Amino acid sequence: MLIVITAFALGLLLGSFLNVCIARLPKDESIVFPASRCPKCLTPIKFYDNIPVLSFVFLKGRCRSCREMISFKYPFIELLTGLVTALLVFKWWGNPFWLGVSLLSAYVLIVVSVIDFETMLISDAFSLALFILGLAGSFFNPHFQGGWGERLASSAIGAAAGGGFIWALAMLGKKIYKKDAVGEGDIFLMGGIGALCGWQGVFTAVIMASFFGSAYGVSLLLLKRADRMSHMPFGPFLALGAVINLYSLIRPEDFFIVLPF
Repeated sequence: MLIVITAFALGLLLGSFLNVCIARLPKDESIVFPASRCPKCLTPIKFYDNIPVLSFVFLKGRCRSCREMISFKYPFIELLTGLVTALLVFKWWGNPFWLGVSLLSAYVLIVVSVIDFETMLISDAFSLALFILGLAGSFFNPHFQGGWGERLASSAIGAAAGGGFIWALAMLGKKIYKKDAVGEGDIFLMGGIGALCGWQGVFTAVIMASFFGSAYGVSLLLLKRADRMSHMPFGPFLALGAVINLYSLIRPEDFFIVLPF
């Protein structure tokens, strides 16, 4: 339990760093310099105002200098990163190499998701990072079997299946709707996810992403914040399905109920 609590606390700190990456990477800015600052007044943030979650609460969600509102996005990402870190440590503490791969992959997926929500763009660099992590982690992946050659093959097949499946969906969507239904970034992202989760993880991640994405889309329609022709990022929902599979692989047969006759 102490390890999980420590992992959660560490995840909060890492979530603060992910916030920096999310804010700066789309602008091609350094994630190291300058130090964290208010995006409105550009005043450097003191260390005691940069404590994950707690500083947001103590400052009542406002910048100390200009009193501008601080987005709830920042504490949310910190809490999300803390929770994901704690869950993966709890699950894979006995497999430290796969734990490291899972954590790094989850952090990349969190950054990808938020940037996609905000910009509708996914950098191929993130997808490449996931692909490399998937190949390197295939030797320790608990969902792959066989020798090193078979494990590498499982990862490569998963990558091909992921990219190919989303590409096929993109072609089908374009034929039906006469416009791009899936972004190119989603194709490469799913290739990276496939390298991590294998072909079975690809199948179930897409099913889960479709379900979560549909629920999100319907909620926007009901709230009248979007219409049927509005564009919606798919990457965050693919990432959510991938993180679920990183924690515990859901296989295709898990979606079917076999009834005895």
